[in-house]
Amino acid sequence: MNVTLTVNGKQHTLTIEPRVTLLDALGEYLRLVGSKKGCDHGQCGACTVLIDGQRVYSCLALAVMQEGKEIVTIEGLATGDTLHPVQEAFIDNDGFQCGYCTPGQICASVALLEEVKRGCVSAVTPDLHSPPQLAELSEAEIKERLSGNLCRCSAYNGIVAAVQQVIGQKAPSPVAAVMVSESGDNSAL
Repeated sequence: MNVTLTVNGKQHTLTIEPRVTLLDALGEYLRLVGSKKGCDHGQCGACTVLIDGQRVYSCLALAVMQEGKEIVTIEGLATGDTLHPVQEAFIDNDGFQCGYCTPGQICASVALLEEVKRGCVSAVTPDLHSPPQLAELSEAEIKERLSGNLCRCSAYNGIVAAVQQVIGQKAPSPVAAVMVSESGDNSAL
């Protein structure tokens, strides 16, 4: 069947079987390979994309059901050569190690920021009648809101720091300070 998908601002008409997932349509038909196939069961979040501004595991979404929706992948977040602020923050805070989960983590982080702006609460929001504002988002809130995305390298501290940087909070440095003296005696440092 034919389906027209709007991905990263461009329309693509594909002839696909109705059972093709969005992840497979993106990778196999459109050659957008930034979204990764991790578990292929909606458990790791490596395939996270944005559909109409909300995060979705593309391995669980059928491509034919996305017609008329705005799909944004990791490839669509940057504007030309200018990275999205979340992408910049991931680099600044070493929010990745092997990088396999990074596209999904970044898309989930972008969605997290929009969710907070819309006044969405999370499971750890202390007062459900008073949603947190971006500037006051706690580390626990960030971790809870990103809990659907797993990183096998455990770069979580850098990922949380990246989100904190984007919202204007001072994050602890993800890089340990290493001081070396010219004499080679580092015991006093």
